[in-house]
Formats: sequence, structure tokens, C-alpha cells
Amino acid sequence: MTGENEKPSLVYGEINDNQNVLELEKITILKSAVESEDVRTEHKIQLNQNGDDTNQTIKLYKRRWFIVLLFSSYSLCNSFQWIQYGIINNIFMKFYGVESFTIDWMSMIYMLTYIPFIFPVTWLLDKKGLRIIALVATAMNCAGTWIKVTSVRPDLFAVTMLGQFCCSLAQVFILGMPSKIASVWFGSEEVSTACSIGVFGNQLGIAIGFLVPPILVPNGDDMDQLTYDISVMFYITAGVATLLFLLVVMVFQERPELPPTQAQATARCIPPEQYSYTASILRLLRNKPFLLLILTYGLNVGCFYAVGTLLNRMIIEHYPGEELNAGRIGLTIVIAGMVGSLICGIWLDRTKTYKQTTLTVYLMSFVGMLVYAFTLSLGHLWVVFLTAGALGFFMTGYLPLGFEFGVELTYPECEGTSSGLLNCSAQVFGIMFTICQGKIIDNYGTLAGNIFLCVFLFIGSVLTGFIKSDLQRQKANQLAKAAADGELSGQQQDYGATALINKPDCPSASPQA
Repeated sequence: MTGENEKPSLVYGEINDNQNVLELEKITILKSAVESEDVRTEHKIQLNQNGDDTNQTIKLYKRRWFIVLLFSSYSLCNSFQWIQYGIINNIFMKFYGVESFTIDWMSMIYMLTYIPFIFPVTWLLDKKGLRIIALVATAMNCAGTWIKVTSVRPDLFAVTMLGQFCCSLAQVFILGMPSKIASVWFGSEEVSTACSIGVFGNQLGIAIGFLVPPILVPNGDDMDQLTYDISVMFYITAGVATLLFLLVVMVFQERPELPPTQAQATARCIPPEQYSYTASILRLLRNKPFLLLILTYGLNVGCFYAVGTLLNRMIIEHYPGEELNAGRIGLTIVIAGMVGSLICGIWLDRTKTYKQTTLTVYLMSFVGMLVYAFTLSLGHLWVVFLTAGALGFFMTGYLPLGFEFGVELTYPECEGTSSGLLNCSAQVFGIMFTICQGKIIDNYGTLAGNIFLCVFLFIGSVLTGFIKSDLQRQKANQLAKAAADGELSGQQQDYGATALINKPDCPSASPQA
């Protein structure tokens, strides 16, 4: 592909790391408008590289749907394993002869591993791109599943923990990808929907993780039968993980030949040597609306992680012997959340009301958690199914909203970096909430534990109201469209950034014959 190894400069001279990158985006778009009087809405751009003119058209490829579905599939396989121990907590306690809190760590290790590894992984994503990240993620996930296949003996708990650690490491290469894939492959009118589909796979995996283990590994006292049942579950998981790894090796593509949006076209102009990962992190940490979002996202998703990890314990306490229904309730939470995610993604693509939608969904998550807390002990499982579904619709539906709102607030920073910081916050709060709620349940019961989560969801709802809705990506796309339609003035405007000297190497917008 022309220009992949050598990219043009936006300006002559160095770019200060502390400079606002968005100002360069504006100047690039305005300069494009100055140099062309007849740009039309086809959004065609001309790239000048080494003196050779290469016409490049912004284009959407059909294969983008296959890429996001493949990602969604291996995300599903990985997230399934997050909850496969916790949802049959009492069975694995008996098989390996360990305490309940030890089995809780089989889920919490996913959260703990993420925190130290997210920064090197997002750096690798920036430097090496989507394909390398996808290969490492599926390879680690595949290795973890086969290690667990060898661990089906009561004295090999350490081996099964090692396998779960490998899978948790793979998750670090997966969680921040949906928004990146959506931006690199999809048009501006479908990025939120694409991000929702990416998150959809993770949610579906959790749903299957709630449903399938209680079916494949029913409770019983025959240790030989338990060994066989657990082996079947691990072999199935390993087979699926191996198939997905081979598919990624053969068909997963780094990026489309032509960019899908004006924002992506401009982003491709930024030379790698002018991008600093450290400076990007520092800019994000100085972005006050994004810092608030990091906090509120962590509170909401951390509550979801705690509910998912401890669901078996909560259901069994009030409905003894209902391991299968505990899994079905978890399935209900996640399936409802998947519906919520897709509806919210479509809604955002059509309305662009990021803050209003996020705040509404957050408030409803708080209300849903409150209702779930007070109805769990009523003795009617159908009520638990109903309230859990309502809780899941909003709490799990919030996941892609946070990703896309974060990308909007931080554009043109790398989507993987902003998503990584959001997920890091979620993992920290997830560990804290799971440990604290577990101790509260042990000492004071499930109602007190769930009210504990309600308090933090209320705090998150209030803080979300203070997030300033500064949608940088939407502004960039609007500027690009205005430039392409010839609606901007032909005079350069001073935006306070480094001035363009003579003729820049960045592509100018021009009509194609």
C-alpha cells in the first residue's frame, strides 16, 4: 500500500509534545480548503509522497464487518473464561479443596493483571498496530486454555491458576480494542454501532460463561464425574480458542487501504516520530472532563464486575441448590445489557447526544441496582430474573457508551490509550468492590453488600452530570465536511498553533477527475 512506510509531515519543524494536537487537525483541514476551490462531498483527497501524486479516496470496505465480528468472537472466548469459575464457585471449591475467596480470585485475576500491563500494551498498540495486538491476544488466550486442560486434578490448582493468568493477560490485549477498530475501519455515522458490536462479543462471552458451566459441570459428590465434566468444558474452550487463533493469523487485517473518514485520513498524516506516547498520556491526564469520565466509568463497571463475580454466592444464599438458575440470572443480566449496548450505539450514531445518554443510563443503573438489592430476598426467582434483566440493560449497556464518550473527549489521541485508561479504572474499582462486597456479604448479608454498590453508583451518577461535553471528534469531522463542501473561508485563520510554513507536505483536498 502506498505511503505505509513513509508518511508526510503536517508542518516543517518539530512539534512540541505539549502542543494541542487538535489545533494541528484544524489547520490541516483549513489548509486543504484553501488549496482547493471545488471540493465536493465525495471526500476525495490527494496524497503527495516523494513528489508522486497518488489519488486516494475515502472508502468503506465490506470486510470491516468481518474484522469486527472476528474480534468480537475472540473477545467472547476470552470473557467466557472470566466467569467460568465464579459462577460455579461452590463446585470448584469442592473439587480443588480451596476457599470461596480463592475461587473469587480466579475472576479478580482478570482485573489485577490488567492494571500493570495496560500501559505497555497500549504503547504496543500505538507502535505496532491492530494485527500484532490481535495475534498476541489470541495466542495468549489459546495457550491459557490448553494449560487449563492439563490442570483437571484436585492437586493442580496452581496449574489452573496459571492458565487463568494467561487468559487474563490476553484480556489486556482485547478490552481496549473496540473503539480503535471502530475508528480505523468504520465511517463517522457507524463508529458507535461498530464499537457496540465489539463490546457485544465480550458481553456475549460473559453471558455464555454464566449459562454453560452450570450445565456442563453440574453439582455432585462423584469426583471422577466432576473431573470428566470439567475436562469436557476445558477441551471445548481450547478447541474454540485454537480455531479463532488460526483465523486471526490467516485473515485479520491491520487497516483498510483507504481511510474511512476525514479524521482518519488526517491522522494518517501524522509522522510516527512526531507522536509521543508519554506526552499523549500526560495530555489525557490533564483533560478534566476525561478524568471525571475515568472515575465514573470505573465506579459503574467496577460494580458490574463485583455483581458478576459474586452472583453465585448471592443467589445460593437465598435459593440453595439453584446453581443453574444463578447462571441463568447472570445470562439474563448480560443478554439484556447486549440489547442495551446495541440500542445505545445506534442511538448515539443518530443523535450524538453522548453526555445526555450516558447520564440517563448511569442513573437508571443506580435505580436498577437499588431495586435488585431490595427484591433479591423476596423468595421469588421470577422477580430476581426481572430485576436482574433491568439492571443488566442499563449497567452492561453503559460499557460502549463510556468507550465512545471517552474517544469523543480525547480525540485525536489514540483510541486504545483512552480506552485503556477507562478499563484500568474499572479493574481497580472491580477488585476493590468485589473484595469489600464479599466481606460485607459474609458479615452482614447480601442486602448490605448490594446497598454498598448502590452508594457508589449514586456518586457516579452525580459526577457524570459534571462532565463537560466537549466532543472533539465530532468537531473535527464537522470541520472536515465544511472544508470539503467549500463552506470555510479561503483565508487562513490563526488557531494559536504552529504556523504552516510555505507549502506543507500534508495532503490537500482536491477533486478527482
